[in-house]
Amino acid sequence: MARFSIRAHPTRWRWVLWALLAVGFLLVSFHRVTTAVLADDLSRAFDTTGAELGMLHAAFFYIYAALQLPSGILVDRVGSRRVAAAGLAVMSLGVFGFALAPTYALAFASRALLGLGGSVLYTATLRFLANWYRPDEFATMTGWTIAAAGMGGVLATTPLAIAIDSTGWRSVLLAVGVGGVGLAAVTFFVVRDRPTDAGFQPLDGVQPPTTRIEFSTVVENTKRVLSEGETWLMGTMLFLVLGTNFTVLGLWGVPYISDLYDVSVRTASLVVFAGNVAFLIGSPLMGSLSDRLGHRTELILGSCVVFTLAYGLIFLFVTPPLLLAGVLLFAALFVMGGAVIAFTVAKERHAASASATATGAINSMGYFGAAVFPAVMGYALDAYWTGETVAGARVYTPAGYRVAFGIATAAGVVAIVCAYLLHRRESRVEVSASGHPEPTD
Repeated sequence: MARFSIRAHPTRWRWVLWALLAVGFLLVSFHRVTTAVLADDLSRAFDTTGAELGMLHAAFFYIYAALQLPSGILVDRVGSRRVAAAGLAVMSLGVFGFALAPTYALAFASRALLGLGGSVLYTATLRFLANWYRPDEFATMTGWTIAAAGMGGVLATTPLAIAIDSTGWRSVLLAVGVGGVGLAAVTFFVVRDRPTDAGFQPLDGVQPPTTRIEFSTVVENTKRVLSEGETWLMGTMLFLVLGTNFTVLGLWGVPYISDLYDVSVRTASLVVFAGNVAFLIGSPLMGSLSDRLGHRTELILGSCVVFTLAYGLIFLFVTPPLLLAGVLLFAALFVMGGAVIAFTVAKERHAASASATATGAINSMGYFGAAVFPAVMGYALDAYWTGETVAGARVYTPAGYRVAFGIATAAGVVAIVCAYLLHRRESRVEVSASGHPEPTD
């Protein structure tokens, strides 16, 4: 084993290992939302309708969502290091395919391959956190992990638009793909699944599995996770919140600003940039607040309320002052950091051997929303399209965007109901010292 001076301090070394996994998840987030800035380029390159563009964007999420539970099971069984490295390598192949695709069909298949590789990065990172960080650090570190995703979203807005203006979208994506291959190699050779794999004693307060989890245990864990009503409440809430937010910021946010406020794509990307910054800072702040206060479901419920109000105001006014539109998108993305505390709730309800399985199950439901909402909103926009185009790209109407944001608002209302029911159920449960829920009398 190579000897690094930092290895004398396992609590410091874990930050280095986490950072490698977090950068991998940053790349996942970057790729899943690039289509907002690329929308006009893709529309011209492949001559797409709004629904077709929505499906192209969602191709990433079809595979990503379907594989979240299997990826959680795989990570629990095999470990974070191997799974994350393989995922990064496959994702990079998808990047190369998408950047070079001459047809819509090949671009769609490449986006799906991106989703296949990216599907394992989040659950692999959460499994790593469960092995290297105490339970009272988990929500904070989950927040920082999602903040890395927020940084990926930030890079996919104005910085990406500037780079595309300079070199073209295909060249930019090829360069990012090369970086992904390098990160895959570093992850495989440097990351360790457990402190003991790096030559340390288990950290105080952390009890990772010391042996490979048996397949029968994985099966039982999966049955237990999927049989709980709480799993489905959290999954449905994430389906609505993540699905809506990633659709707005990952695809229709930039066209919305560009079409209705008559500004350039680069200017519109600045507004969406603000939303991604909110996602970046909201997740660690909300996670840290949850760990400090010891409250989980209260913050989830409050976040769903703010999320609904933000999109509700855009639905009512359609074209509020541009600054206000930016503030509302900022709010909707900031409180997503509260909604994703659901991952901590899911992890705390189960034994360490089921950590990735539990988080993977609700993550699968959340990203299934990100696969469904782009096409749904795209159909709404197409229904009100008047035939207007600019440089070959469709320009959509205020009526179409009103319907699209009405869908987002309705999703928020249902998310509030799910969060409230989750809060009621969790308030009746005491969590034992081992982290397992026990009914109260």
